[in-house]
Amino acid sequence: MFKKNLGKWLISWPPTVYLLIFFAVPALIMVGASLRFPGDYGGLLPLSHVDEATGRTIIDVTRDNWRDFFTLENYTRLGSDAVYLQLFVKSFGYAALTTLICLVMAYPLAWLIARSDQKIRDLLVLLVILPFWSNFLVRVYAWMIILGPNSAFTKAINLLLGLVGIAPQTFMFSPFAVIVCLVYVHLPFMVLPLYANLEKHDLSLLDAAQDLGANAWQRFWRVTWPLSLPGVYAGAALVFIPALGIFAVPDLLGGTDGIMIGNLIKQQFLESRDWPFGSVLSIVLTVSAIGLAGLAALIGRASTRGGDE
Repeated sequence: MFKKNLGKWLISWPPTVYLLIFFAVPALIMVGASLRFPGDYGGLLPLSHVDEATGRTIIDVTRDNWRDFFTLENYTRLGSDAVYLQLFVKSFGYAALTTLICLVMAYPLAWLIARSDQKIRDLLVLLVILPFWSNFLVRVYAWMIILGPNSAFTKAINLLLGLVGIAPQTFMFSPFAVIVCLVYVHLPFMVLPLYANLEKHDLSLLDAAQDLGANAWQRFWRVTWPLSLPGVYAGAALVFIPALGIFAVPDLLGGTDGIMIGNLIKQQFLESRDWPFGSVLSIVLTVSAIGLAGLAALIGRASTRGGDE
């Protein structure tokens, strides 16, 4: 019995300790920072000072003056200014649109890979993960070149637009550039879960549906799509959550119109040095992401139960 439990502990404890150290503890530090005042020169207002005469550290917080060091003003500031709410809604919209486009593009590709021969299948999977072999920023800079005003892509599109009487367009530093790069970066995260799910489907179910008179469209919606929902939910979570908090892509490609909540958080910590308010934004973003992940898990579990019944 002890050996059996020891094996479980050895497997479960390392990742648990890792999550506690690198996720739970920083999250608690962030919660504490969100309740503090900013310092005179940025950062956090110190809770103690060093006595120059004795060299001792003196705690400044007492039972009577703790309100001078801890506050809820950072949370009320978030709720009082509609700009921050609009930025959250905008970021959720960008992440949702990215997830939807990735799903539409990834599903046919994942289905094609799952139905291919083994040798071709391995090659196609390799091509899907091939972008991970290069640095993330290198791939973003590549899109800056592709969408630049003097690129062949921009000139070709503007030439076609000119034929139909539409003025030339600028693609760089726009929401369009942000969405295009977000889809490119996160598309493999949608393809791989869908492929892993579609590969396991029993093709005899499709044959049975065809024998019962179902056409190709009905076989897809009545058989393939319900069975692939776990892969859809997994891929949506892997795409939506990183896209929601990303800041490098909007920072490099979005300009002022493509800013997202991740850019505001980076600005609060690195430029404005308002760590308490940056902590509030980070906490709200983290709680929102965890809540959406939990909701997706509940929906996936409910759909799986419904399919089993």
